Amino acid sequence: MSQPQPAGGPRGAPGRSTSGPAWREGLDRVRAAAVTEPGRLRVIGAVLAVVLVAFGAVTAWQVASRSAAADSVVRTSQPLSADAADIYRSLADADTTAASGFLAGGQEPHAVRQRYEKDIALASRLLVKAAANAEGSATARARIATLNEGLPRYTGLVEAARANNRQGLPLGGAYLRYAGDRMRGELLPAARGLYEAETGRLGSDYDDAKSWPWAALALGAVALGALAWAQRRNYLRTNRVFNHGLLAATAAAVVVLLWLVVGHAVARSGLETSCAHGAKSLQALNEARIGSLQARGDENLAMVARGAVLGKNGDDAYETGYRDGMGRLVGGSQGPARPDTLLERARALADDAEGRDPVEAAVKNVREWQQRHGQARALADDRGDYDDALRKVIGDKDSTGASFDRVDTELQRAIAHEQAEFRQEADDGRGAFSGLAAGAAVLTVLGAAGAVVGVGRRLSEYR
Repeated sequence: MSQPQPAGGPRGAPGRSTSGPAWREGLDRVRAAAVTEPGRLRVIGAVLAVVLVAFGAVTAWQVASRSAAADSVVRTSQPLSADAADIYRSLADADTTAASGFLAGGQEPHAVRQRYEKDIALASRLLVKAAANAEGSATARARIATLNEGLPRYTGLVEAARANNRQGLPLGGAYLRYAGDRMRGELLPAARGLYEAETGRLGSDYDDAKSWPWAALALGAVALGALAWAQRRNYLRTNRVFNHGLLAATAAAVVVLLWLVVGHAVARSGLETSCAHGAKSLQALNEARIGSLQARGDENLAMVARGAVLGKNGDDAYETGYRDGMGRLVGGSQGPARPDTLLERARALADDAEGRDPVEAAVKNVREWQQRHGQARALADDRGDYDDALRKVIGDKDSTGASFDRVDTELQRAIAHEQAEFRQEADDGRGAFSGLAAGAAVLTVLGAAGAVVGVGRRLSEYR
């Protein structure tokens, strides 16, 4: 007896119900449609829409990334770099002030005590702020931990020096020298490391904000090329010069591309100006101010130690430190400042008289400081007149301390000016990104819609 055959025919016969032929059949239909003019137009419309939307999406993404980096420059990394410089400066000033108070005798002046306490309080407060913003930097966290651990030990040593000095005990000088060594050997290097880490973050944000959005520019060129090809094809096949939909899409793409190029160029220019004449000037001025503080601290400690601390060559270690600091500030004691010195670099980076004048005044006061220091050393070393030499260092009139205070005031004035210039130029730079990301997204979506409508008008002629 014969067996019933399957509904699809004898076994081994070609089947029609399997899934493979079904999708292949659909693909064949798509291929067949694509070789017709309506099918080609549909493919062209879809490709144009995808390219335009991709152009808008990449532009919005890259512009938003650069805008965020520019915002970080203004709101985060530059203020944190400035705070790190203030931590360094306040610690150096605290060390200098502690030595000045010690030299004044058992009862240090109230103003000196207040200045020291203000410096320590400022450093402590800024360390808390730095710790709250250092999550992404292991280097910054390590430096902050070193400062937080070492600062209480330093202040304890200073208090011990004060207590012994009030009782007239020579041990106070040893405590103060030890405190100064801790400051120079542990705290100030950690503060410099923090400053360099934050300055590095600022440089990274600048690089991110200024980098050209090459992917968006390339996609914009591709979109314009595709639109130009589609319109030329339309003209050759229909002899019609303009397709309103494609023309609108082209106009939208041109506007976005020009906006991107011009907007980024303006932003880049503003950010480069803020870096060259703002951030870099601030870095040079901060270095100079810190250098002057360290030179002043060495000068004071040289008076405290009275030659008891010797360097590798048998010279007074603190006097050598003072001379090295002055060399970094202005060079030798005679002649104009060398181009590679801190104050000359700061003067060269200033782009207007309001920025240069304080630096030039600081150079003049440093020269006066060097002259008075030479007179004080001559009194102490040549004549053995320590009391007159001390008055020449910490006295109220015609002293090295008065010269140092004027140097610090002028540098502070220059820093305030450069900070204002930085903020203005950086704000102008990041302002050029305003609206670009959203505008690019909207315009390219409208352009994609225009391309689809333009192609649809051609398709309607085949119905």
